[in-house]
Amino acid sequence: MGAVHTPPQPYLVPSQMEQLILKYEEMSSRHIVERVSIFHLEFEAIHPFIDGNGRTGRLLLNLELMKEGFPPINIKFGDRKRYYECFTSYHTSGCDPSQMVFLVEQYVEEELSRYVEIVRNANEISENIIDEEEDEHEV
Repeated sequence: MGAVHTPPQPYLVPSQMEQLILKYEEMSSRHIVERVSIFHLEFEAIHPFIDGNGRTGRLLLNLELMKEGFPPINIKFGDRKRYYECFTSYHTSGCDPSQMVFLVEQYVEEELSRYVEIVRNANEISENIIDEEEDEHEV
């Protein structure tokens, strides 16, 4: 996030976290990808811990996705520049979360596609086993 955003003073963290949780609850009518993206951007801006804020924020993002039936995502090391640019964009564009929403959306779609492919492959294996068993019974 660099010089674009300075986390709040430690004494402000508890009230800012409470406000963030209330805001998250108020966004319940929005799509989960948008909600978790905004939550993640704002959680990281509060920076409530001395260390591990990024990992904790991504774990919370994934927990919320899974609670809504979506697969967890793994933001790739190779995408870290793009990931950090989402924070810069958010803090310099009047809190427009669209870049993070798009990033999370792409990762969710990628994971869903991967899951669908796994199910397809499993179905093909099952069908082949059934066909082989039927062939054995015909002999």
